[in-house]
Amino acid sequence: MLAFIRRSILLGIVTAVVLLVVFPELRTKMIQPKVSLTTIQTDQPQLSYNFAVRRASPAVVNIYNRRYNAEDRLKLSTQGLGSGVIMSDKGYIVTNYHVVAKADQVIAALQDGRIFTAQLIGKDQRTDIAVLKIQAENLPVIPLSPDYKPAVGDVVLAIGNPYNLGQTTTYGIISATGRSGMSFYGRQDFLQTDAAINDGNSGGALVNTRGELVGINTASYQQTTDIETYGISFAIPYELTQKIMNKLIADGRVIRGYIGIEARDINPVMARLYDAEQVSGIIVMGMDPNGPAAKAGFKVQDILIEIDGKKVTDRRNVLDIVTELRPGNSVEMKVLRNGQVTTLSVLIADEPNGY
Repeated sequence: MLAFIRRSILLGIVTAVVLLVVFPELRTKMIQPKVSLTTIQTDQPQLSYNFAVRRASPAVVNIYNRRYNAEDRLKLSTQGLGSGVIMSDKGYIVTNYHVVAKADQVIAALQDGRIFTAQLIGKDQRTDIAVLKIQAENLPVIPLSPDYKPAVGDVVLAIGNPYNLGQTTTYGIISATGRSGMSFYGRQDFLQTDAAINDGNSGGALVNTRGELVGINTASYQQTTDIETYGISFAIPYELTQKIMNKLIADGRVIRGYIGIEARDINPVMARLYDAEQVSGIIVMGMDPNGPAAKAGFKVQDILIEIDGKKVTDRRNVLDIVTELRPGNSVEMKVLRNGQVTTLSVLIADEPNGY
């Protein structure tokens, strides 16, 4: 029996040796290949917004709103916080009106650790913009691109100081452009985004994937309406921000033209009712009795078709044209009255209460 087992074992070994000689590839399969730790090369780039953040974030500052203590007029206490954007190497910083509106002192903290007391240059409630100035050198300035036009679907990054946690970046897309008639800010146009904007983000930068300024973050819909919503936030477009900033630097406030009319947009049906072939224009429905339009001879049901050589399209267009007119200047306006074009000279006034 033992001899039989030995013969079986010997036969098995001989058979294995023969198989390895005849089929050498079996030898490689018996040996485990060495594990390689070499990184797999791929042509697919990693999706990252680090370049944009590194380019824009140094110009976004933390804003601290300080007020005198009611019980001790010599004591300042921090009442609120927000963010701001350095727009110029001369030290001009844009933030939100609501961030600094009630402040007795404003502190700007830069990302490089420098802290400054900021001077309030001017503020505008309608657009929720305020301009500050600090005395400093070697300031990081936000990259600007006047050629960039925001479009729905563009990826954007919101940079700010939410809840005083420190600089934070959130991302999303532009959900809509030209949002006007917001009850919380009047008639200005805003960008809508789903990038998260929380308390402390106000006044921070909304930038594109190149790190260029798209707008100034102002609020989320939830913050302004107390309605529980998510993914609906607003920013002041760069072009409007720049325009208001320049006005505040020049005059300390935004001077807007005023003519004192109430009007409705005209449509083809209304044009037929008023026996007017002209469709583009607005219909005067009422006037400030002491306003420039009334003094110039405007009448209810006049159709305003041209202001200072510019064609009128709708109420939004009229508001934009009139607010840019300088008070004290006389401007020719054309109206359609009883089918006839009449030219009126209107002395532009300063908008009452700056609003």
